[in-house]
Amino acid sequence: MSDDRQYLRERAMKLLARREHSRLELWRKLERAAESGELLAEVLDELAGEGWQSDERFAESFSRQRIEAGYGPLRIRSELEQRGVSGDSQALTALAEDDWVTMALEQRQKRFGPEAPAEWKEKGRQGRFLAQKGYSHSHIEKALAMTPDDGLPTD
Repeated sequence: MSDDRQYLRERAMKLLARREHSRLELWRKLERAAESGELLAEVLDELAGEGWQSDERFAESFSRQRIEAGYGPLRIRSELEQRGVSGDSQALTALAEDDWVTMALEQRQKRFGPEAPAEWKEKGRQGRFLAQKGYSHSHIEKALAMTPDDGLPTD
């Protein structure tokens, strides 16, 4: 094994030991150190073939982390695409529409309090906040209309 190949492999393994990475993330982090793109592609193919790197595993881990942080499906999908992963992870598809609405409501209540906004200006402000978090228009509309009396968690 050439020195460059060994060096790339060791660097990639160190990165993967810290957290899951998509293939594109590894490529971006290692491309300056590689002699050629072909060699880097071979090393990444080897790591994927041996099970050290997996875009599916990365997508699951990343999606769960972002869901726990309160982000919506639109933002999570966008961030996955930026990292070179297309399609939905099981973590995203496992949540029903009502789950996303509940999460949007929890984020709204956490930031703005339990009462639903009454004025248009405030609805717009809260709606923009939820849109930045990655919730769809329908999730936002429902979350803005709900109050703690609707039986959902108020945290």
